Amino acid sequence: MIDYREPLNGILPHLSREKAPEYFREEVGPLLVAMWAQDYASNAPRCELLETSDAGFSYLFDVTAERLVAAWGISRGKNQESRAVIATRMKGHPLNNSGRYHRGHAIAHTLGGRTDINLVPQLGKINSGPFRALEAKAVSCPGALYFTYWRYSVGDGQVPIGVEQGLLCPGEPACAFELKTFGN
Repeated sequence: MIDYREPLNGILPHLSREKAPEYFREEVGPLLVAMWAQDYASNAPRCELLETSDAGFSYLFDVTAERLVAAWGISRGKNQESRAVIATRMKGHPLNNSGRYHRGHAIAHTLGGRTDINLVPQLGKINSGPFRALEAKAVSCPGALYFTYWRYSVGDGQVPIGVEQGLLCPGEPACAFELKTFGN
């Protein structure tokens, strides 16, 4: 697990609600990407990491292993788009051991996450259970930075062994940081 608190402790206590979204994009996002890239490369030395964006969210993808490493973005509150819009795209996404795994969204649909690169094989009991609590908090806190970092075992497997789910929610007088970790 990455130690997020040390690099964030100097930033968060002084971050105002008004400046948070811009600071999350310009400073915190690149800091997190560097931390994820270093940690991920320690288990995947042949990785080729690519950063891309879709619908206001960013994704760190390993081109070599063809898998999602991390996803993050600023909450805009509840996404009003119908799930029917994404249903046809999800049908083509493969499932691993479909009795146990879901096509989990790295960025929840309720936050505006779409499909394709945003889908990860995720244990159903996590995806439909405790994972939703922090997603709901992110939806209820526009301007917050929400992220997921997917951990893999050594090799090129497609199923993550765990996920770190985080939320940095601007508030007064300070920004709150919440982190959850789940096995997969």
